Amino acid sequence: MLRTDSARARLLRLALGFAAILAAGLLYALFIGTTGQGLPCVFHTVTGLECPGCGVSRMCLALLRLDFAAAWSYNPAVMALLPLFGAVAADMSVRYVLTGKFREDRFCSIALVFSAVVLTVFGVLRNIF
Repeated sequence: MLRTDSARARLLRLALGFAAILAAGLLYALFIGTTGQGLPCVFHTVTGLECPGCGVSRMCLALLRLDFAAAWSYNPAVMALLPLFGAVAADMSVRYVLTGKFREDRFCSIALVFSAVVLTVFGVLRNIF
């Protein structure tokens, strides 16, 4: 007999997943704070250009200090998209807890395509100007 997952079990699994991601991020921040060294951007190392994600680690560290101006200066595109990313994560999380499926809906699909376009344009423009 197959046993189906309950919404409570899915919520717990989701909370543990988010906690693991948060813990990994905080450990990485502690590592950077202790050693002064972070992971280099492979794209930047190879091409000398900044990718759309360059500055995200510094942005996150600035957000931990609640220094929003510095966070914006490191990567304004990702900073501007954070509320949209949060909405997509919340939408998919609720759907997972209720149905057991991580399938994205129309809102998530449009939001992710929009984000990809914005980040691509930002990646090109930040290397021109």
